[in-house]
Amino acid sequence: MTIKHFDSGPRLSRMVTYGGIAYLAGLTADDTSAGVKGQTAQILAKIDGYLAQAGTSKSKILTAQIWLPDISTFGEMNAAWEAWIDPKAPPARATVESRLAGPQYKVEIMVTAAI
Repeated sequence: MTIKHFDSGPRLSRMVTYGGIAYLAGLTADDTSAGVKGQTAQILAKIDGYLAQAGTSKSKILTAQIWLPDISTFGEMNAAWEAWIDPKAPPARATVESRLAGPQYKVEIMVTAAI
């Protein structure tokens, strides 16, 4: 089995695949002027792109971890998440309140998926 790295930089890879599993790094929005729902939608689109590169899709997500700097925005994040997720195959998921890398980030999401 071969380990493959995607969008690697000096600090991390945005995705690593190995043994039929795709491991995504914590992803944030590019347009940080958007609100929580908008940033979540951007991140979910990024996840779709990375999963497609690995030959998989959101229906095969095993786990998701979501970080919000303000847990009171949980509903806004869930509005985008629930519109996106495959309702027949929701992953195991945790959402926690945590300080993120900068105040411009309203949400960060990391997923692991079967290929």
